[in-house]
Amino acid sequence: MTYFLMSRRTAAALATSGEVLRLIRTGEAVTRSDLGRVTGLSRPAVSLRVSELIEHGLVVEDSDGPSTGGRPPTRLVFNAAGGVILTAALGASRTQIAVCDLSGTALERTDLAIDVEEGPGAVLPLVLKTWADLLGDRPASLVRGVGMGVPATVEFAAGRAESARVMASWTGVVIPPIIAERFPVPVFVDNDVNVIAIGEHRAAYADQVADLLYVKVSTRIGAGIVAGGQILRGALGAAGEIGHIPVQHGSGVLCRCGNVDCVDSVASGTAILRDLRERGRDVTSLADVVALVRAGDAETMTIVREAGRNLGEVIATAVNVLNPSVVVLGGEVAEAFQPLVGAVREVVYRRSTALATRNLRIELSRLGPGAGITGCALMVVDHVLAPDVIDAGLAAQPL
Repeated sequence: MTYFLMSRRTAAALATSGEVLRLIRTGEAVTRSDLGRVTGLSRPAVSLRVSELIEHGLVVEDSDGPSTGGRPPTRLVFNAAGGVILTAALGASRTQIAVCDLSGTALERTDLAIDVEEGPGAVLPLVLKTWADLLGDRPASLVRGVGMGVPATVEFAAGRAESARVMASWTGVVIPPIIAERFPVPVFVDNDVNVIAIGEHRAAYADQVADLLYVKVSTRIGAGIVAGGQILRGALGAAGEIGHIPVQHGSGVLCRCGNVDCVDSVASGTAILRDLRERGRDVTSLADVVALVRAGDAETMTIVREAGRNLGEVIATAVNVLNPSVVVLGGEVAEAFQPLVGAVREVVYRRSTALATRNLRIELSRLGPGAGITGCALMVVDHVLAPDVIDAGLAAQPL
């Protein structure tokens, strides 16, 4: 009995308004009675916290819930419309910009052709203007946070782009303060593949697996690692740089990082285009390569399959080290070339350990290009709706 009372008191002490919101968001408690039962809070204490969340636009009431006889209980629902998140997924070849609600759903979105190598001085003002245009008549006070993915290694805690050879003018740039001058809210910046991995896992796999490896095969090659349900960034944000793992049977191709035969230099979209041009094919884009594959061009098929085998070699190593439940292949190259995906599967299942591949699935992205926007939004939501952040915000803005 003493232990039971102490447990209830401990739960009640922890059940702040932020914790109550978390319970409502996750569906662990959807009525006032549920909240009292789960937290041990008294009815007046539950009512006080719920009223505070409703007044601040974070929770709404729904009286259309199921009834077991008599008047149905009023359900408490997280109000995803209670704020917006500004997101931008910058890529080397395409950029997506959106305004999302607090569930991560895009409300307004546009895709832009931005050359990120023009540098932050040219790119960031365009992104800021696009956000303002997408917000339209929505008040700026609705903006709760900003999330951005960039094609560079990012020191996440500082929001600093590092090792950005594909966009060298960004190296060393601390991005959040630049954005916060226009939108004074929390700003989070991460590697573009990390945010895609977050979006893919949370939107398509979170209820199935906790360990996922997302590999983006596009102009460049990179990976995002989800371990135990959380993105794995490493000590300085450099986790997932599989593009710079060398392959065994390369032909001495110099990589942009300065090393030789990195998988990025032999299996990326850029590498496939280079190899086809060297063989006399008139290709200027991946669409041209797709046309050759569909036409059954034997040399093109050979190059694409070889790229898949080289990529599979590196992914097999990652599978042995990380033991993910699923490997998700995304990006323009993976989406366009089934022969490359087939070659990756062949090599991974042959070269990884039997235990690591016992239940391993290798799949194409379920979200496609929209995963980056979703991941940027969820990266921000995880912070701005964390219980301690909510409590601090409510304390700063009392009713």
